Amino acid sequence: MIFDDIFGGFATLFSDSYAIWFVVLASFVGIVFGALPGLTAAAAIAMMLPILIAYNDEIGGLAGLAFLYVIGKSGRYGGSIAAILFNTPGTAASAATMQDGYPMTQSGRPGKALKTATVASAYGDYFGEFVLIFGAVAIAAFTRQFGPPENFAIYLMAFVVIGSVVNDSVVKGIISTLFGAFIALIGEDTITGQFKMTMGIDELESGMALVPLLIGVFVISEVIIQAEKAAKTSAVKYAAASLDDPTSQYFTWSEFKRCVPLMFRSSIYGSLIGMMPGLGSSVACFVAYGEEKRKAKNKEKWGTGVVEGIAAPESANNAVSGPSMIPLLTLGIPGSTIAAVLIGMFLVNGLQPGPSIFATEPPLFMGGQLVSPREFIFGIFAAGLVGIACYALIGYFAAPWIGRTIALLPTQYLYPFIFIIALAASYSSRASIWDVGFALLFGLIGYAMRRTNFSAAAFIIAFVLTSSMEEAFRQSMIISDSGLMIFFSFEYQNKFSYAPIFLIIGLAVLVMRAVSPYLGKGKSNA
Repeated sequence: MIFDDIFGGFATLFSDSYAIWFVVLASFVGIVFGALPGLTAAAAIAMMLPILIAYNDEIGGLAGLAFLYVIGKSGRYGGSIAAILFNTPGTAASAATMQDGYPMTQSGRPGKALKTATVASAYGDYFGEFVLIFGAVAIAAFTRQFGPPENFAIYLMAFVVIGSVVNDSVVKGIISTLFGAFIALIGEDTITGQFKMTMGIDELESGMALVPLLIGVFVISEVIIQAEKAAKTSAVKYAAASLDDPTSQYFTWSEFKRCVPLMFRSSIYGSLIGMMPGLGSSVACFVAYGEEKRKAKNKEKWGTGVVEGIAAPESANNAVSGPSMIPLLTLGIPGSTIAAVLIGMFLVNGLQPGPSIFATEPPLFMGGQLVSPREFIFGIFAAGLVGIACYALIGYFAAPWIGRTIALLPTQYLYPFIFIIALAASYSSRASIWDVGFALLFGLIGYAMRRTNFSAAAFIIAFVLTSSMEEAFRQSMIISDSGLMIFFSFEYQNKFSYAPIFLIIGLAVLVMRAVSPYLGKGKSNA
């Protein structure tokens, strides 16, 4: 059955006249954005989202979602190019790759480092994608029986887990989450029709739009940070010159065989971390690097330029991509900021992310044909599989050229250009000058959050989840005969309730996260 769905997904993808070309384009766009120091796949998606929404009817929903999904994948890989060549992580997910990637560049082997990163990224991404395909369907079949109390408990658990684990500080993580929820509550109450926290501003009556908020937090804040930084001209010039050295530039077959067990283990780390909302690729890359270095026989060489030090973090951070969609497709909870952005495209196409998305529903008219929601989702899975192959081919053969081109880009023109594009994208989402102002405001807020170590990821995910959480709470109160106790009871309406289990999990994670620093101090003192 599942294999029939996979083949059906490929048929849906290739029968769409736009989708396959958008996958190829996204593979290149994601690499470039990921390789630009400081910019991320989330920033690229934030700027592309309003354009894709505006032209959704013309290009079809599958093409738009496939484009954003593949950018998320190729963007994670693209960050390794900047990490290896410039000693500056293109994304947070590639920070661990610098530790061995840049020393290889300094020793005249940037080609080997780039090819190792490409192979490991594709390996981890394929591993994670198959975890998504087989895991999402199985979990969705179980979660489909959940009612409003379970849904609210899951959302509350997600808030607690995201707020407590996504940041070094539990307090700052929780504050970031609560701030996102507070901003999401601005606007019209869907049940009473009353306006909340609009301060008399008419433009806030419809609530805060996702696009300008994303652009502000991820793009404009980064432009401000880049404006502060001194250009690393020495590193860029060295990397650009050393790319012309033809010696020792290949990731050999013997090195690949040596790295396969390591990449397999690292892909497992990445997949497990990807399924936990809020953790993401940046956590996975350091977990994999630390664990594999601890197990290595030549651990003293790690950090001096060994292929294992690149293969481990790259396979782990790309293995996050697929599994991070599992919470979204099975519970309606985005596992990452990229998944949170994708919710907008799902809703535009009449699909509510959650367990029912795999169930039989009225077909959707996309790309000139009727497509069931299940076929649509498997079309996205197929786009992911094709996109991995595309960015792997582009990266394997063209990463040095992409790196050389980026090294020559004048940053004094590049980031102002990105700033203008960001403002245009924020305006185009609703053709409102207010949205431009909101983007600038949240650019400053995002900058302040990053400088003070508050979590932008927790803020965005909480913003996206709050309306669904509020709806689940109100529905629970309508069907409850015991008020709030419905969330603590193992039974309602003559059926078993999993709500208390989710609340216990959330509380356990919060307690463990809060006491872990003290346990660590106790061990070190002993």
